Amino acid sequence: MAKKKVKAGKEIKVSSKTIKCAFCDGEGIDPFGLLSPLSVCQVCGGTGKVSVILPTAECAFCNGTGIYPDRRLTCTVCGGKGVNTVPEKTKVCPVCKGTGQAPDSLPCLNCGGKGVV
Repeated sequence: MAKKKVKAGKEIKVSSKTIKCAFCDGEGIDPFGLLSPLSVCQVCGGTGKVSVILPTAECAFCNGTGIYPDRRLTCTVCGGKGVNTVPEKTKVCPVCKGTGQAPDSLPCLNCGGKGVV
């Protein structure tokens, strides 16, 4: 689906796509059942699907799971979607070497956890 946005007096086309929610794996419920077994997913709102702006790449920080590594939280880099919108021309981040993680297990400050710059 292409949308038009106006930026500084110019129209630009923005392409988006609906994908399966990575955080709940498309189930629409909280994958950890912390509040209740009936709790809806906080990322997709219970639909099992999320909309992303193209082009995308798998989130390097959470490896596309949408879950913050070693936690029960949504990934702070991709927002739980499992993918990040990236520029068409990218290169591997020279600081984190594409892992998206800094030595302290937080998102890389150079690439923002995306693994590419």
